Amino acid sequence: QVQLVQSGGGLVQPGGSLRLSCAASGFTLDSYAIGWFRQAPGKEREWVSCISSSGRTTYTYYADSVKGRFTISRDNAKNTLYLQMNSLKPEDTAVYYCATGLRSWCPRLPGEYDYWGQGTQVTVSS
Repeated sequence: QVQLVQSGGGLVQPGGSLRLSCAASGFTLDSYAIGWFRQAPGKEREWVSCISSSGRTTYTYYADSVKGRFTISRDNAKNTLYLQMNSLKPEDTAVYYCATGLRSWCPRLPGEYDYWGQGTQVTVSS
């Protein structure tokens, strides 16, 4: 069955960096789009980034709030998704989730995703 197991996260000072990982099983990661969401306390789950399925061209997408600071990538040999987060800000504090809807394209609504990782806390604070 499809499983997404996350690791990484933690506490970092503003301006610091973290890398999140999402190990996939039950499907081949590069055959489908997969993305990252985040949810801060009292707020709705927010789409952060997505990488499309591999084809002639692989597309990556970012929310405006993280563009230029976050990088999504995929290691096909390890069947693992990553989110490299640089120049972190206090407003990036949230629980981060990886998710896939087993589609080739990247939806931005949480309801379009069927499989979710367990979530990992990222706290940006001095």
